[in-house]
Amino acid sequence: MTMSDLPLEGVRVLDFSQFLAGPYASLRLADLGADVVKVERAGKGDLSRYLYVSNVSVEGESTIFHAINRGKRSLEINLKADTDRARLQDLVAGADIVIQNFRPGVIERLGFGYEAVKALNPKIIYGSISGYGADTAWNALPGQDLLTQARSGVMWLSGGADDGPVAIGLPVADMLAGAALAQGLLALLFRRERTGKGGLVETSLLEAITDLQFELLTTHLNDGGRLPERQRENPAHAYLAAPYGVYRTADGHIALGMNDLGELWTHFGVETPLAGLDAFRDRDAVSAALGTALARHPTGHWMDIAMAQDFWAAPVLSWDETLASGVLQQLDMLQSVALKDGPLHTTAIPMRIDGARPKSELAAPRLGTANALLKSGWS
Repeated sequence: MTMSDLPLEGVRVLDFSQFLAGPYASLRLADLGADVVKVERAGKGDLSRYLYVSNVSVEGESTIFHAINRGKRSLEINLKADTDRARLQDLVAGADIVIQNFRPGVIERLGFGYEAVKALNPKIIYGSISGYGADTAWNALPGQDLLTQARSGVMWLSGGADDGPVAIGLPVADMLAGAALAQGLLALLFRRERTGKGGLVETSLLEAITDLQFELLTTHLNDGGRLPERQRENPAHAYLAAPYGVYRTADGHIALGMNDLGELWTHFGVETPLAGLDAFRDRDAVSAALGTALARHPTGHWMDIAMAQDFWAAPVLSWDETLASGVLQQLDMLQSVALKDGPLHTTAIPMRIDGARPKSELAAPRLGTANALLKSGWS
């Protein structure tokens, strides 16, 4: 699939955002063919070029920067300098989409808030991500993924009853906010094609991680405000009955979904009597008895039975085991992008267009590679 085949070919995006949430939205647009130009701070660039938790770097910059900014161009600029801002205004006038994820009020002070951009380009589609919304009691708080998880209630849904709060081991608020913004931008782009009208789409880390919890929050809101109760034995989901959970086997772990308890008791050889036990009320007792049985044999033994009986079960795999399965390769979900020192191996966009997965061999940009745009305009 060539760039000219991609649905967003010709769409121009100015991306003021940095680190994860905003750049994830613009990554999706770039993967679909948009020309994404990162607006980066002169001399330093995007924070994720150098400020990240991992000590793994590629060509002097963090792996996350390379992963989330592939296929984009970089504009190195001083947003506090009048001459640079004036040049950037010319690019705003020719853009289709502008994205930003500064703290509320910052982009307005720099002169590129929605109203200022709309005055330059009435048909602009503008996307904004904040931590907690622009007009809330939390709007001035730092909008970082872990901190948003902590304020959202999600940390009480993982782990067991005797654990403290458990953070999700991925920046889910960032990623989901970026995905939500991309959806909104594409919806407004479609509306503009029909009506000629631009627009503003806003989201926040808190909104995105609240939406992630919509099933369980709906239960809570309609169940007298009862809080989730995590199980003590083999936990996996605060609201589901046994046997739902992750169990240790003789050589690893196995995950069990919602299955008929009687069938499991029979085919897994559980010795504890089932009579009188309720799958939810006695969740810990049921899980403990099942756990004792599963610990006697290796995962493969139990998976053979599960496959034969059509139980909902899966071995708990490591990344190495998932990659060795070959399924990601069959899905074509991995790709390499070209760097000076050799290829960078990463993931691909999780969708196919007309039967093909969009891919680009373009790596994340060096700082300032698109600065010619300040003189020549979009090209």
